[in-house]
Amino acid sequence: MTALKPQASYDDFSRLDIRIGKVVDVQPFPRARNPSYKIGVDVGADRVMWSSAQITNYAPADLLGSLVVCVCNFGPKNIAGFTSELLILGARDAAGNVIVLGPRSEVAIGEPVF
Repeated sequence: MTALKPQASYDDFSRLDIRIGKVVDVQPFPRARNPSYKIGVDVGADRVMWSSAQITNYAPADLLGSLVVCVCNFGPKNIAGFTSELLILGARDAAGNVIVLGPRSEVAIGEPVF
């Protein structure tokens, strides 16, 4: 178990654009250093954003159409020549696999997380 991080203010949290997105595309990403997919996520506002995600423990068909929690305003990051625009949130299970976080019920695409 990891130690807690230093205390942050609500203002720190409120600057993050965390919202519900829907996975609309999953592509292989062989150029990535670690096994990854290129994932297109509809985040609402007529916008699909792309992420490089190390979640290859999921089959692409299992990810397509799923709702995910993502951070949309970290800014672009170049990963092996691919622009990753958002972070899909997850946590590791006991086996070390990343488990993608998502709502337990249907939630509108683009809905803010608070």
